Amino acid sequence: MVEPAAGLPDRITIYEVGARDGLQNEKSVVPTGVKAEFVRRMIDAGLDTIETTSFVPPSWIPQLSDATELVDALGQEARRATRPVLVPNERGLDNALAAGVKAIAVFGSATETFANKNLNRSVAQALAMFAPVVKRAKDDDLWVRGYVSMCFGDPWEGPVPVDQVVDVCARLMDLGCDQLSIGDTIGVGTAGHVVRLLEALNDKGIGTDKIGVHFHDTYGQALSNTLVALQHGVRVVDASTGGLGGCPYARSATGNLATEDLVWLCRGLGIETGVDLDKLVATSVWMAHQLGRPSPSRVVKALGGSAG
Repeated sequence: MVEPAAGLPDRITIYEVGARDGLQNEKSVVPTGVKAEFVRRMIDAGLDTIETTSFVPPSWIPQLSDATELVDALGQEARRATRPVLVPNERGLDNALAAGVKAIAVFGSATETFANKNLNRSVAQALAMFAPVVKRAKDDDLWVRGYVSMCFGDPWEGPVPVDQVVDVCARLMDLGCDQLSIGDTIGVGTAGHVVRLLEALNDKGIGTDKIGVHFHDTYGQALSNTLVALQHGVRVVDASTGGLGGCPYARSATGNLATEDLVWLCRGLGIETGVDLDKLVATSVWMAHQLGRPSPSRVVKALGGSAG
């Protein structure tokens, strides 16, 4: 039953991260052909914005060492402005540009400890590394997203002050990014904290029209945090088909918000996503078979028995 609620949008954009963030932490290497089929199935289900891979050194994340091969396998489907790839530095950008991609993302941190563990740099050094990446990408007419992780809590530093998060976000956006994604990397955020951070970002001049939210479901708060973000103007939500994913550098980071769970929420509220839920569930059932384990998504568990 559809029961719209006041203060919510008619439509949102789902920023799908299953092919990159969802698979990066898998211990067994997923064949390139399986990754390509996963992306094709998500496209067929109605997902448009799909982050396909990451151009990182193979030693960093072996799972994503086939980035060029994956882009080639997908062909034109991977060379659209709605198919971003993650790049950590100028070498990654060089490889992404050579592959013909049209959109990139850089991945920063709100905390010093995670910046050092993830990029072997301080926050300031990481931002300095991103500066030429963003400039060159914009000069080549690429769309650029800036991720900031650990926006709500850090497993080493504990709660992260809102002012500290806002400062890093503003410095990253000042480089020229088109969109900011605020990440609850270990899933400790709660609704009031989300509102406070969004308001603080707005006060800094970063409106919700430039913001996407990236919630992990470690404590079961991803959907409630998403709902309050939508009520406060956010229109882009990161999610992972089947609830796949986590962060390889933060052991307490469990799965992302499942795209199916997000679509179910939106469908009940009358919010359009453009996604065929039955096809998406079938995709997650198929991918779970490839990975050899069931999907953690509640909606996939509820509906997956009838999916093929």
